[in-house]
Amino acid sequence: MLKKTVEQGKGGKVVLMDSITKVNGDDKGAVVVCASHGGTSSGEFALEVPLKLVVFNDAGGGKDNAGIAALEMLQGRGVAAATVAHTSGRIGDSMDMWENGVLSHVKAVAGELGLSKGDKVCDKLTKLVA
Repeated sequence: MLKKTVEQGKGGKVVLMDSITKVNGDDKGAVVVCASHGGTSSGEFALEVPLKLVVFNDAGGGKDNAGIAALEMLQGRGVAAATVAHTSGRIGDSMDMWENGVLSHVKAVAGELGLSKGDKVCDKLTKLVA
C-alpha cells in the first residue's frame, strides 16, 4: 500500500496514501491525497492529525452523498477538504489520483487555498506547496 511524499516546498509537502488509515503524526500540516472515499469514516481519520488539506475520491457520490460526507464534517472543523472525480482517479490508487485526478467537490476552506472544481490535482497541489 503506497504512502509517499511526492512534492515538498516552502508551503509544505504533498503525501500520497492509498488509504487515509495510513495518516499519522509525521503528516502534520501536510497536503494529503488519499485514495479513500470521502465518507464520514474517512473524515474521522483525517481529523486525527492536523492536515493542511485532504483530498479524497468522491466514489461517485454514493447513496445520499455518503461518498463525500466527510467534506461537510471537515469544513465544520475548519479543515480544508476536496474530492477527486471517481471518473478521473481510481479509488484505492493515490498515484492515479495524483497523476490524473480532477477536483470534483471543493469546500470553502479548500477554496481559500486556491482550489476549484475542475483543477488538475498534481498541477494545483504542486503550486500550493512550492
